[in-house]
Amino acid sequence: MERFGMSATPIGREQTVVKGKVRLSVLSQRILRIEYNEQEVFEERPSQKIFKRHFGDPQYYTVSQEENTCTITTGSAAFKVDMETLKVQVHLASAREGTWVDSQAVTPLGGTFRTLDNAYGSKIMHGQFKGKIELKDSVFSEEGVAEIDDSKSLLLNTDGTLGRREEGAVDRYVLAFGKDFLGGLKEFYQLTGPTPLLPKYALGNWWSRYYAYRQNEYVALMDKFRAKKIPFTVATIDMDWHIVKNAPEDAGTTMKWGGPGWTGYTFEKELFPDYKEFFKDLKKRGLAITMNLHPHDGIRYFEEQYVKMARANDIDPDTKKPVPFDFTNRKFVTSYFDLVLHPYEDDGVDFWWIDWQQGTTSKVEGLDPLWLLNHYHTLDAGRDGRTPLILSRYCGTGAHRYPLGFSGDTIVSWKSLAYQPYFTAAASNVGYTWWSHDIGGHMLSRGKAELYVRWLQYGVFSPINRLHSTRDKWSKEPWLYGEEAEKIATDFLRLRHQLLPYLYTANVRTAKEGVPLVMPMYYLDDCPQAYEYKDQYYFGENVIVAPVLEKRKRDKMARVKCWLPKGRWTDFFTGEVFEGGKEYTVLCPLERIPVFVREGAIIPMLPADKGNKQDFIELEVRVYGGNGKYRMSDEVGYIEFTTMRREETVDVRIEPGKGCVTQEIELHFVGCKPGKVECKGIAVTIS
Repeated sequence: MERFGMSATPIGREQTVVKGKVRLSVLSQRILRIEYNEQEVFEERPSQKIFKRHFGDPQYYTVSQEENTCTITTGSAAFKVDMETLKVQVHLASAREGTWVDSQAVTPLGGTFRTLDNAYGSKIMHGQFKGKIELKDSVFSEEGVAEIDDSKSLLLNTDGTLGRREEGAVDRYVLAFGKDFLGGLKEFYQLTGPTPLLPKYALGNWWSRYYAYRQNEYVALMDKFRAKKIPFTVATIDMDWHIVKNAPEDAGTTMKWGGPGWTGYTFEKELFPDYKEFFKDLKKRGLAITMNLHPHDGIRYFEEQYVKMARANDIDPDTKKPVPFDFTNRKFVTSYFDLVLHPYEDDGVDFWWIDWQQGTTSKVEGLDPLWLLNHYHTLDAGRDGRTPLILSRYCGTGAHRYPLGFSGDTIVSWKSLAYQPYFTAAASNVGYTWWSHDIGGHMLSRGKAELYVRWLQYGVFSPINRLHSTRDKWSKEPWLYGEEAEKIATDFLRLRHQLLPYLYTANVRTAKEGVPLVMPMYYLDDCPQAYEYKDQYYFGENVIVAPVLEKRKRDKMARVKCWLPKGRWTDFFTGEVFEGGKEYTVLCPLERIPVFVREGAIIPMLPADKGNKQDFIELEVRVYGGNGKYRMSDEVGYIEFTTMRREETVDVRIEPGKGCVTQEIELHFVGCKPGKVECKGIAVTIS
């Protein structure tokens, strides 16, 4: 269990102001920690939300104390703390003199939500979350001040166990980021832990369906995609891989729905007579493998792993007594990974889809099992230097440490599609940047080709493009929706794969610099329009996407109202140039959506029709006229691009870095003519 332990560096004494039962800690120029402890013993251990409080010595600050008030002034803000009530007033250095903000009375800018299960637009139609979706946990607000309340979080011991705070303890973090969204996110990640780097395959196209596939049927479908030159990088096996309909009734279940076969760990032989061969077939086709877990009912007597698991957990196998699923039990956790999951990983499973739907209570008071599942699974997935990855639901502030997010089973409707761009961009306000939606929607589809295409187009320009559906006939194969839709969907799925170099570079920036792939417009543009246009977003710092979220009119054109910041922008699909600082209504035929590229941008892509290969040996690079710099990253190397405009031509300098694998680059100049091109070690052609 020690492999799941965490440690923290104590806060330096020079950073603290202690007055009896209250401690104030200046963590940075913009973050103040407020603690209260009846015993005057203050906490240094990491918690569920906060991993590293001492991430850098703050610069100069002053402290002034009156009878019941302590004011700490830094170069960025002044924090006025009532030492009795612990209420905090903040004055931002950028605000008008005399303007103070109550840190607990602000208007959050977005945030996110646990799940979109049964979502119809911004509402949940039924279930425990019935009603309007309320985005929470934002670290940004209209007033520029926010709080993280960590008082009820459990603490993480170095041996992997969980500790509790003393009754009545207070532990809050006041964040005074103002409108410095990217700088604020960087500090937030330093405080709460970074977002891990994703493996490259996670950024391609995923195939997923809640359907009882047979082994040969699934492989045949992958071959049909390949024959149609539709690339996929992830094969998702939903819950029917294990024993479901043949689960014995006497095995029992404690679930309110789903029956005894909802949880399982043994392959269903009727569907998968040789799962190891099945895995090999998928690997031969270049596919990563994930399988769905509904880990609720533990390991029961009919499972192949039962005897070993029972003995490892001090249960006599002859009793057929279930091994309870309990992630608060150290012995169960280690045996669960070692005896149940790792053998499948050795056979070919790359990561797990943890489809937890069973509530928020556990044997430990105040502990949400979902958080513990995400935490332990991610740590285990990253063992021995591996790149960790899971697919699971949002579990509160700090959940960005456990990518990817599974947003749940949405209802197929225009309203559901229309909500997802805003929902995804707003999640960056709590650092949760890798949402994976059921692209195309999960259930109640009526087979509308236009809605299918528009949703898929959004998926291509979203963090993760995971096609998914339930068991009905309207699965997400492009050919099910007619000839026109098939051609367009195929083109966009190919485009998503071509964008892997651009996507992986953004992935590296998220992990290293805290810059999200998808950002609200106001992250980079401080003006009213940036807040008004909530459905469009930055897809990287030099690309703006405005998805089509409504049906076409009688002229077969959809209308998208969008706004472009100052500068020169080029339509990614048509090459049309737009002057920024203006609003536009763009007419969109079914085959395209508004995607705009900033002048000076570099967009690296894979060549078309290369199947689902993911290496960057050959590249097609789009150069958008202007001055700019761009570093493209691979797993082991990078390439620096520098562009300089000279009237009608653009010079390009290409500098391969250490570990660069690229051997050939084809340059495409968009809206400009090629000038001087310099490069060493890579063959460069111009088209």
